[in-house]
Amino acid sequence: MTEPTDSTQAELEDDFLQQLGQRVRTMRGLRGMSRKVLARVSGISERYIAQLESGKGNVSIVLLRRVAQAMGAPLEDLIPAHEASPDWPVIRDLVRKATPLQIAHAKDILSGQSTAALAQRKVTFAGIALIGLRGAGKSTLGKLLAERIGWTFVELNKEIERQNGLSVAEIIALYGQEGFRRMEQAALGQLLARKEPIVLATGGGIVSEPLTFDLVLSSFYTIWLKAEPEEHMARVRRQGDLRPMADDRSAMQELRTILLSREPLYSRASAVVDTAGLTVKDAAARLIDAVTPVLAQDTHEFAARAAS
Repeated sequence: MTEPTDSTQAELEDDFLQQLGQRVRTMRGLRGMSRKVLARVSGISERYIAQLESGKGNVSIVLLRRVAQAMGAPLEDLIPAHEASPDWPVIRDLVRKATPLQIAHAKDILSGQSTAALAQRKVTFAGIALIGLRGAGKSTLGKLLAERIGWTFVELNKEIERQNGLSVAEIIALYGQEGFRRMEQAALGQLLARKEPIVLATGGGIVSEPLTFDLVLSSFYTIWLKAEPEEHMARVRRQGDLRPMADDRSAMQELRTILLSREPLYSRASAVVDTAGLTVKDAAARLIDAVTPVLAQDTHEFAARAAS
């Protein structure tokens, strides 16, 4: 095997830095953080982060660790690598929390054993979950849907606040993104333990936590409410809430970065309802149309799960 030439090695290193910058930018988008916010939390200058994201910053491992910690992400998620499956982060996090017996069972399944029971398993849902960026209409449309079908409506962020006695902003200030995501996962688990069908409006960044988002996908009939970036921004402005883009001149570009980073995950939803250009009434009608076939087919499954 021949050694790479100096020019080839330089190209490989440049490509690595480009990929590293892209992963940092994508992770920042998943977390819904502007460069200004990331700079403040990490203690690294906004200019340096911009260089890093453009592939021009040969960052030290110590500074990269600070960036990862500021985003509440494992350092390894920022290192360019060829992952075998988009489910790998979920599998990795499950293995980290698994008991030795669970790991042994997983090995049996992955090696081709104990597959008969899995083949016969039927997926049932605990309710309907709405995902998407802030301003997608999850709360407004979720309430209308719940009223229409007679289910309980739950806004996950408000449930987190109720369970912990703190606002989302206070939780993040005290415990950081990682602490908030732990509370989010705990709140979701408690909702599922109620065993009653619900319409759930999730936070826009729930997709950034692999285990929590996988729990949503596996437990709920999940619908991505999407719109154009300009509509998301206009709706958020009307709500008087610009988190995390307040006082940021590049707010629209940051929103586009967030959407671009999250789209591959949002698209894993069971269905997509595009609300672009629609009134609330028309968007609600489209959402109801999207869930009607599922409710007609699986009403007994929802009831059975609630009663189990």
